[in-house]
Amino acid sequence: MPWLLRDGDVLCSVEVAGGPLGRGRGLLGRTSLDGALLLRPALQVHTLGMRFPIDVAYVDTSMRVLDVVCAMAPWRIGAPRWKARAVLEAEAGAFERWGLRVGDVLEVR
Repeated sequence: MPWLLRDGDVLCSVEVAGGPLGRGRGLLGRTSLDGALLLRPALQVHTLGMRFPIDVAYVDTSMRVLDVVCAMAPWRIGAPRWKARAVLEAEAGAFERWGLRVGDVLEVR
């Protein structure tokens, strides 16, 4: 499984959902997430049918964090971020533990 890095430091393991089926399923049906899920391409997410709150980071083509939403509750629809090209999802509280902020540049390796 790939790793999510910032400035060469490993933040967590990351699943990459690049196809329509993987992006459509996302975190549905799961009760937790160890690490993160990268939805690519994506500019908007929802938590309809989800069982737990998530942190959401919208990133551009260079994986620079454009916006962060912490603790998005289940059964919500997020507003699109038109400049986003991918979305990173993690369990609520993960971004605070990782110190993830707008402007950070991430890498999947």
